[in-house]
Amino acid sequence: MYRLALFSFHGCPVARLGEKDTGGMNVYVMQLAREFCKRGHQVDVFTRYHDPIDPQIVELGEGARVVHLKAGPYDTTKQDLFQFIPDFLSALETFREEQGIEYDLIHSHYWLSGHIGMAQSRLWNVPHVATFHTLAKTKMRARAGELESEVRSSVERTVMECADGLVVSTEMEKDDLVSLYQASASKIKVIPAGVDLELFYPRDKNDAKEKLGIYENRVILYVGRIEPLKGIDILIEAVGLLEDPADIRLVIVGGSLEDDAELEKLKALSERLGIQEKVTFAGSVAQDVLPDFYSAADAFVLPSYYESFGLVALEAMACGTPVVVSRVGGLKTFIKQGETGYLVPWRCPEPFAQRLDMLLANPALKESMGRAARAQALDMSWSGVADRILDFYSCLMADTWESAAGA
Repeated sequence: MYRLALFSFHGCPVARLGEKDTGGMNVYVMQLAREFCKRGHQVDVFTRYHDPIDPQIVELGEGARVVHLKAGPYDTTKQDLFQFIPDFLSALETFREEQGIEYDLIHSHYWLSGHIGMAQSRLWNVPHVATFHTLAKTKMRARAGELESEVRSSVERTVMECADGLVVSTEMEKDDLVSLYQASASKIKVIPAGVDLELFYPRDKNDAKEKLGIYENRVILYVGRIEPLKGIDILIEAVGLLEDPADIRLVIVGGSLEDDAELEKLKALSERLGIQEKVTFAGSVAQDVLPDFYSAADAFVLPSYYESFGLVALEAMACGTPVVVSRVGGLKTFIKQGETGYLVPWRCPEPFAQRLDMLLANPALKESMGRAARAQALDMSWSGVADRILDFYSCLMADTWESAAGA
């Protein structure tokens, strides 16, 4: 059995989905940790304190825990966190020494954690696997106006050079690592993300709507972070263009309902379009509440400019909800056009409105797509993902042991 250290420096896996800097990566890390411990491995997920009331240790299951370490002020933005990595490294080593723990392998998530993973891999003399989830150069290519620091791009390249293995969710992401960063293709393992089938399954639509206080007959849903890259403005404009706007409710899950400048922009847009009465901004919600939102919806919409995978779309599908999403990134790999949903190649409201009109006006089509979406999700469990990643770990550790024996 292995003792594994997972680094998720900027994003706590037990934070509420949709909060600042909280999204699919957090779910990914938490699900891997839980699956690993089910197989008898010991897993520590290291993240920074985000709130003064956070306990240092949160148990995820027998053998898996989240460990909070102090690194910078609680409200530090993601863009300013790099300077606090030395504090995190110091706290990490203090915790390890106090616990008397040695690790067999490191898996870092995102570029900030990758920088930490490089340092600890050298210090502990163990293999380092890196997963980036998003890449600076891919984001900037996806949407005009996206800005990322040179430091980030430089660190990403260095992590790719130094890591023993790289895990990506799609062949397209692998191609980006090779073409944009000159990463070694031989290091890269393509393993698609998964979905928690014990949590995400269809609920009774009427019961779900009643729980959530939704009374309209037709419901459109978005779930995720509130940021320009997600294209939420496109969705709001699409709702304003629907042929039959009667009895419609657009629910946007994510973000903070206080002091969120991007959310305020979206509210102002809905007011300018005269549809503010049809739009609910629900804020961030607990993970176990999401199945009710997905089940209440007639369509889930994700009009992003860039998605490395698009985990929320897979969760919606697992709940039997058809999806209307941008034809970008990982979304193209698990959504079947016209069967489980629609892949929209243009980032403008008209084609999204057209697909929504088609779904909302055809209950039989909506039901058929929902069943197909659920069937597709059933083949994408986290259990299978964890097994494939553990196999990759085993190969890397065997190479390390062979190298050490031959030295």
